[in-house]
Amino acid sequence: MAFYYEEPSRTFSEYLLVPGYSSTRCIPSEVSLKTPLVRFARGEEPALSIQIPMVSAIMQSVSDDRLAVALAQEGGLSFIYGSQSIEDQSEMIRRVKRYRAGFVVSDSNVSPDMTLQDVLRITEQTGHSTIAVTEDGKAGGRLLGIVTNKDYRVSRMEPDMKVSEFMTKFEDLIYADEDTTLKEANDIIWDHKINCLPLVNKKQELVYLVFRKDYDRHKKNEHESIDASKRYLVGAGINTRDYAERVPALLEAGADVLCIDSSEGFTEWQKITLDYIKKNYGDKVKVGAGNVVDAEGFRFLADAGADFVKIGIGGGAICITREQKGIGRGQATAVIEVAKARDEYYKETGIYVPICSDGGIVHDYHVTLALAMGADFVMLGRYFARFDESPTKKVNINGSYMKEYWGEGSARARNWQRYDMGGDKKLTFEEGVDSFVPYAGSLKDNVNLTLSKVRSTMCNCGALTIPELQAKAKITLVSSTSIVEGGAHDVMLRDKR
Repeated sequence: MAFYYEEPSRTFSEYLLVPGYSSTRCIPSEVSLKTPLVRFARGEEPALSIQIPMVSAIMQSVSDDRLAVALAQEGGLSFIYGSQSIEDQSEMIRRVKRYRAGFVVSDSNVSPDMTLQDVLRITEQTGHSTIAVTEDGKAGGRLLGIVTNKDYRVSRMEPDMKVSEFMTKFEDLIYADEDTTLKEANDIIWDHKINCLPLVNKKQELVYLVFRKDYDRHKKNEHESIDASKRYLVGAGINTRDYAERVPALLEAGADVLCIDSSEGFTEWQKITLDYIKKNYGDKVKVGAGNVVDAEGFRFLADAGADFVKIGIGGGAICITREQKGIGRGQATAVIEVAKARDEYYKETGIYVPICSDGGIVHDYHVTLALAMGADFVMLGRYFARFDESPTKKVNINGSYMKEYWGEGSARARNWQRYDMGGDKKLTFEEGVDSFVPYAGSLKDNVNLTLSKVRSTMCNCGALTIPELQAKAKITLVSSTSIVEGGAHDVMLRDKR
């Protein structure tokens, strides 16, 4: 006979937080949102943590290298989508790791025989205003000069003018030896009032570029997610089919953490994938798994070696798995049960396995609820798809700007690996839709607004850290009428225009 749950599964919108005592120390500026990303033993520090509890979904319409950089600057982390070729995904990882290394390997280069037209083409393609001129036009070639937008005026120069005629020549450059430290490089930049410092070896070959803007950016983003070499942290999605080829390539490209991207994680396929990674790389490579919606699924993946576990089936804005297959669970109920299982596992084994709530976030306060219910961080798709930095087009629909947003289970993405249950390598039926979401502007502005609300609510609960919130939170179910009462009602709203 089938097992029946006595209680209905519930969503975040069915709960509210009840305020607790707030001392004078409970002010938003004192709140820390730092959270562990991967498993760790009692008494130890996790190998990877993030400064804000937000990661971006493993989706074509959300997580490319541009969004990964923007989110890392704010203290979060992106998982570059895996429903693309291994080479393309690896190159996205490399672009993130190169973006702010302090020491940047130049990926915009020309030879002296190339033309202004070539410079303009590269600038348009990459957005880079500083281009290295090397003997062979390649990174690592003998440095002959630098071209910046101060070296040419399009209106007064012919497109076929040679780079050698307008570049700043090597003998006129301020440069340094390849062994120069980052602090020394920044001192040289400030002392000589320059924007870029090339580092060369004894053969005059270009090794690195150091930019003033990276120093400025770091000072403005003190909570950046960076590795030991001061490069941005970035994750990558993998699947249970080509992991033996994909994982080595992603690691070589610099991926800091991996995540098995699957609609349902309580499967032998995921254990086989985790076994391969742990056997070949040990604990050096961190990999999350999921998705699950109950204690049994969590325990299975934790025992299999998952470094974090994702929770959620069918709760995403573009996900129709529940409609198509009739499986899933209300996100709040799933998080509550898995969080309890996580705590029991920690008590029993001394190993803490972070959990990620993936899906079901509609309003900003849902983030706080997910954390209070036990999630260590949340994974967001629709939320990030609305921003300038997401990889999709901004379109005008009936006078309003929108951004394209489609699910990995849609006919557009055709990510059959995410829904793979063995058998044919194809998407038999759709489990996602193709849609639009309202354009919302920059990631930085929106993330800061969301986190301001999270910090404020935490203070209302008397908590200055996420673990303290989870320990102190008082959560109540709400009726349908109290949900109506919670918004503006019985008034005529003014036109905001």
